[in-house]
Amino acid sequence: QVQLVESGGGSVQPGGSLRLSCAASGIIFRLYAMGWYRQAPGKQRELVAQITSRGNTNYADSVKGRFTISRDNAKNTAYLQMRSLKPQDTAVYYCNSERSGSNVYWGQGTQVTVSS
Repeated sequence: QVQLVESGGGSVQPGGSLRLSCAASGIIFRLYAMGWYRQAPGKQRELVAQITSRGNTNYADSVKGRFTISRDNAKNTAYLQMRSLKPQDTAVYYCNSERSGSNVYWGQGTQVTVSS
């Protein structure tokens, strides 16, 4: 059974930082691309950042220079370091795993709220 479990969300003031974690089980983690998506109320889910199995990364323009995605294959965990947070970063953040020819898996989401 595949499980992706996010943690690290919470409430923070503008300019603050948070680090999200996504712990994976039931997949050969090192073979999967890992992604972070977010969904704000009334908006569609959008890609925030992705890291391939080889470690290549890409980011949404809105988070470039502020967010960093990484992975630790030994711990089967992906991370999203978020800095200089803005109110518009407020959303539920979801972790996903993708691999060509395989199912796409999603975590349950973790709330991030940026407010003064």
